Amino acid sequence: MSIFGFRKTQMVSAEDALPGRATPVPVPALHEVLRTPLQGPYPEGSEIAEFALGCFWGEERTFWQVPGVYTTAVGYEGGFTPNPAYEEVCTGQTGHAETVRVVYDPAKVSYQQLLKVFWESHDPTQGMRQGNDIGTQYRSAIFYHSEAQRVAAEQSAADFQKRLNERGYGRIATEIVPAGEFYFAEDYHQQYLYKVPRGYCPDHSTGVTCPVGLI
Repeated sequence: MSIFGFRKTQMVSAEDALPGRATPVPVPALHEVLRTPLQGPYPEGSEIAEFALGCFWGEERTFWQVPGVYTTAVGYEGGFTPNPAYEEVCTGQTGHAETVRVVYDPAKVSYQQLLKVFWESHDPTQGMRQGNDIGTQYRSAIFYHSEAQRVAAEQSAADFQKRLNERGYGRIATEIVPAGEFYFAEDYHQQYLYKVPRGYCPDHSTGVTCPVGLI
């Protein structure tokens, strides 16, 4: 791996991260497919889940197709640079992961069911990459918004690890951490595969099924 590639797989420190900017990027008002607000307001009783699992273009489409999901958006989370641009995130010098925000109705779809989609849609054992997508921006992460989400995420990781072990996979490298600031990505990234139906959409799933409803 080149020196540049090596640096992209090492988490930048807060002191060395790019400075960013005070102004957020403009965000479309509505989801291109669901026609629901990207930034809110969200319906009373809805909850937010945020997942990083590689290139966010294909992963967002996976989640917007789940029944009970109200809206989805892509953005950057888990880093240091305020309001980062996509080109900055790609350098590995912001610390952010490409993240999908999922706003859902818990009466129609449970957080555990969303975790199942998360685990089955990528390979959580790869560390700072998904396939040929290499860098900290492609790492696997669950950004939880409540204690209940933390407990569910940790239990599902333990359950899925058992299934992965049976299939010869290594240890899960997924971060399970409190949600921080979610910075919405640029307009052209939102619902990218609806706008560009033949766009880049790698499949890094393991084919291993995740148990659900064991908590």
